[in-house]
Amino acid sequence: MAKGNFGERLKRERELREVSMDELTKATRISARFVEALENEDWGKLPGGVFGHGFVRSIARYLGLNEEALLGEYDSARAEHLPPPPPKAEERIPSAPKWLPAALALVALLLVVGFFFTVRYAWHRYAAHRTENKSAAAPLSPQPQPQSGSATTGPTQQSSTAALLDLSVSTFAATHIRIIADNKLVFDGQLPAWKNRHFSAHQQFEVTAGDSTAVLLELNGKAMPPLGAPGASGTMVLSQKDLRP
Repeated sequence: MAKGNFGERLKRERELREVSMDELTKATRISARFVEALENEDWGKLPGGVFGHGFVRSIARYLGLNEEALLGEYDSARAEHLPPPPPKAEERIPSAPKWLPAALALVALLLVVGFFFTVRYAWHRYAAHRTENKSAAAPLSPQPQPQSGSATTGPTQQSSTAALLDLSVSTFAATHIRIIADNKLVFDGQLPAWKNRHFSAHQQFEVTAGDSTAVLLELNGKAMPPLGAPGASGTMVLSQKDLRP
């Protein structure tokens, strides 16, 4: 549709029906300046959207025109004079702030320092724990027992020393020896000929030899009888009572 056809047709249809501007404005309750703006296609003075459509419908209804056809002409005429839409702004990805790399470097440095001090603290704790364990595992030095009198100290110590049993085992030929001291196995193996070994106990010894005649036993320097028959194995239990005359 050529420019000006909508406004010219609207004015022509009104004049053909001999409807004055005053009559139309009173009948439709539309201001005269809006009707004149429609007939002159002065779009800058007209409201848009549903208000403009409402004006056109009311005028078409009063003049006996097809509302939809007149609305189509109105939309086409107004669209030709609408300013082109502004170009869409280009969406740019915002660049990272200049301080971000420095902040990341600072965070990384803090993490490294924190890790260093954490490892150092853990190592000191571990070293202290090991020191405590070693101190707890170290044997306590024997404490002197309180005595009722200084005169009894010497005899008591002498009695304790005398209670220690010393077993000397000498072999004249290779044989198997098994020795249990205070119910603990202290030796179980082959002794070669002309070998001498010493063992200590507080209560007793249990000695077993594969060849009784190949072994000489001495308890605290006192010779003991043979373990058994010549050439046969034998077992003997030795204690303080074997030292009695």
